[in-house]
Amino acid sequence: MTQPTTGPDQPAPSVVVLSGNPREGSRTLAAAEAAGRRVAELLGTTDLTTIELASFAGEILTAVHPAADAAKERLARATVAVVATPVYKASYTGLLKAFLDLYGPDGLAAVVVVPVVVSGNPAHALAGEAHLRPVLVELGAIVPTRTLALTEAQLPDLGEALDPWFARWATPLRRAAGSTSTTTELTGAVL
Repeated sequence: MTQPTTGPDQPAPSVVVLSGNPREGSRTLAAAEAAGRRVAELLGTTDLTTIELASFAGEILTAVHPAADAAKERLARATVAVVATPVYKASYTGLLKAFLDLYGPDGLAAVVVVPVVVSGNPAHALAGEAHLRPVLVELGAIVPTRTLALTEAQLPDLGEALDPWFARWATPLRRAAGSTSTTTELTGAVL
């Protein structure tokens, strides 16, 4: 069996970080970008982009939304997307929901997604699994890992908070990302 590679005909994997926090420059954004950098490192890519929904929140619910459309297309072309939200009322933000509602069926087909939730209380750790994951799967995303659930208390030392999650989920994440962007040969048969 040969290992997946990125050749001249295959583009390098891309990572897109999406922050659904309604405040610009939020701690959710910082946590998502830290996770995105770790994912990019894991995939051996430097193609890392950040989309902060707060920067164009005012246009998402309007009839014409060019910034949202551009962000939507960029996210749909990602190899891996880190989709982050603070936990509001035991779920994800309305801003993130409004943005995801812009997609049609299978709008995120074949995009590997890492859901990230930031909450004030560890009791809200399952908000990503119970509420965000089903929406992402409905949009066709591949979600091979559990949600990366962070509490506000963990944010000052993100390295320590991210290490156990990546130790557990790096292999499934790398496999899922490789299956969307590369060809794997097994005993002469292309899968």
